[in-house]
Amino acid sequence: MILTGPEIVHRRERGEITIDPFDLSCVSPNSYDFHLSADIGWYTVDVLDCRSENPFARSTIPAQGMVLEPHRIYLVSTAEKMGSAHFVPIIRARSSTARLGLFVHVTADLIDIGSINHWTLQLHAVQPVRVYPGMRVGQVTFWRAFGDIELYDGKYQGSTLPMPSQIFRDFAAAS
Repeated sequence: MILTGPEIVHRRERGEITIDPFDLSCVSPNSYDFHLSADIGWYTVDVLDCRSENPFARSTIPAQGMVLEPHRIYLVSTAEKMGSAHFVPIIRARSSTARLGLFVHVTADLIDIGSINHWTLQLHAVQPVRVYPGMRVGQVTFWRAFGDIELYDGKYQGSTLPMPSQIFRDFAAAS
């Protein structure tokens, strides 16, 4: 069951949902619009290796914006710290963003319950597109969980900057 916008506001007021900073004008009928931070990163090699820590560069998106180029994945953190130990967040691009050919977090939209962070978004541009720090880029919905709740305590917990993939740690743990 999805929470309505007014219910997101109510649950945030009760401390069951974290959205910080919070702006009432970002509440939609059944979601909350979130923003890009100025923190951005990208991989610096052409071939990424799942078993290795891949070289990664960090920068900031200037106030005048930054052009994202096709054929590259960009990692940007949300301006808001968000999450919940009571509800399951799911994130998507806003339709206005998608209509520019900017894919936002397409393949990993389910956020684990208990993951309360500045989430890392994966951005991919179909054609060159200029993005700006603080722009509304996506929406988060919150869903009621059924069953026993085990809170997320994984390798990305507590992140504030865009986090590159840590999949290589899965290989080390399996050894």
